[in-house]
Parts: sequence; structure tokens; C-alpha cells
Amino acid sequence: MDIQSLPADFNQGMKILQDNLPFLLEVGTRILSALIILVVGWLAGNWVQRRVTAIKKLDATLTGFFGGFLKYGILAVSMITVLGQFGVQTASLLAVLGAAGLAIGLAMQGTLSNVAAGAMILILRPFNVGDYIQAGGIGGTVKALGLFGTEMATPDNVYIFVPNGKIWGSDIWNYSRHPHRRQDINVGISYGDDIDKALGVVRAVLDAEPRLLRGEEGKEPDVMVSNMGDFSIDLIVRFWCGRSDYWALKWALTKAIKEALDAGGITIPFPTRTLEVRDGRSVLPKSAIQ
Repeated sequence: MDIQSLPADFNQGMKILQDNLPFLLEVGTRILSALIILVVGWLAGNWVQRRVTAIKKLDATLTGFFGGFLKYGILAVSMITVLGQFGVQTASLLAVLGAAGLAIGLAMQGTLSNVAAGAMILILRPFNVGDYIQAGGIGGTVKALGLFGTEMATPDNVYIFVPNGKIWGSDIWNYSRHPHRRQDINVGISYGDDIDKALGVVRAVLDAEPRLLRGEEGKEPDVMVSNMGDFSIDLIVRFWCGRSDYWALKWALTKAIKEALDAGGITIPFPTRTLEVRDGRSVLPKSAIQ
């Protein structure tokens, strides 16, 4: 490049810059304002979600769902405002989006069905945050209900994200809805044992447990003969308890009943196999009880 031509090129470049300076300033201002709107919208959406989630007077299930709904609503408004900054006619844009909504809805059936399922779960409330449920073959404690899915944790604290559509489309078993739960413990005794004695031993164990529910019709603890099995007389130990004591009582009473039956001389049979030998030859084994 000729050095003598630099002043002329420089002057020409400056003239072009001056001629386009208003346009560049306008575009730069729009870009800067768009970035500011997006950042403010993102921060405002997260702030509103946290504020709604922190409301103690509302149920945790409601706050989680509405917090996510408001956050995405603010982000949508921010995006529309940004498009308006660049001269896009938002009214016509909304009309076009409305016309294209059917096609988008068909393409996103799964996602939109999760939103609809989340709304139905929120309205009918088959479970709340903190309940232990089983749905769609998955069991866990509900941690949060969102627009698209439900967050759960298994008893060993494994995180599970389940789409709302999968939960809504299956049977929902809520183990935490009712304050009381019934429990059955199956016990087998030998055919040669005294049944009345065994019933008395088990009832004594139940009477000594203060956590069992008593005094309500149909909820008194009891033990009954349920079946004459192949190798045992089967008993059912039935009682009601608070849901928080369910597993603790199951483990404690199973151990206490076994120890009490052993102390009372009641045997708990188990299948054995005998082998008959005739003339020095063994025959097919058959089940028997010793």
C-alpha cells in the first residue's frame, strides 16, 4: 500500500464512520438494552421463583409449581421485549406463534402433556411434597413438583426425575396420606403345637407394645389362624400403628414374636426333605416335616 494514500484512505474511513455513526450507535444501544433486558429478566425470574418458594403460608407443592410457572413467564416476556427492541412487531409475532402453535404442540406433545399432567396433579393433589409415593413403577419421597417433572428421592437417597405425564398416567400409591396404617406379620407354627398357646404367646407380645393403636373399632391388635398350609399352621398378626412407626414396629415385633415363641416352646417349622432307602436303593425324595 502506498504510504501517500494513507491520509486519503483514513479521511475516507472517517467519513464513512461519521456517516454510519448514528446507525451504529442505534444498533449498539439496542444490543446493549437487549442484553440488559435478558439479564434482568433472568435475575428477576430466579428471584421471583425463590420468593414464591419461600412463602411458608402456602403448601410446598404449590410454591414449587407456581414458582417455576412465574419464572418461565417472566423469561417469555423478556424475550418478546427483546424482539421489540429490534423492530419486530410483537403483535404480528404473537399471531404467527398462535398460528404455529398447533404444529409446535404436535411436535412437543410429550413436553406439553407433562405440563398438563403437572397442572392436574396440582389441582387434584394426589400427593404433596414430603409424601412417599409409588407411581409408574417408581417409588420415592417427593421433593418438588415442577412444570415438566417431579423430583423424588429413594430411601437410599438416589435422585429421580420423573416426567409428570408418567406419574399422571399410572396408579399413584401414596403411603403418607393417612396418619395410620395396618400391618400384617405372617407366622407359621407346627401342626403338633398347641394353637391356643401360640395365640396367647403372640397376644402377650402385642399387649406389651405401647406404640400399637387401641381403643378404635376395627383397629385393635389381634392374631388369627389364617390357613392350614403344607407344613405349618399359618397365623396372621394384625395391628394398626402410626405411619412413622411402621417399619420400626415391623422389625421389632418380628424379632419379639420369634423370641417369645421360642421361649414358649412353640416351633416354627421349615420344609425338609427325607430320602427313603429300600433294599439298598434310594427312591425319589419327598417333602416331609420333622
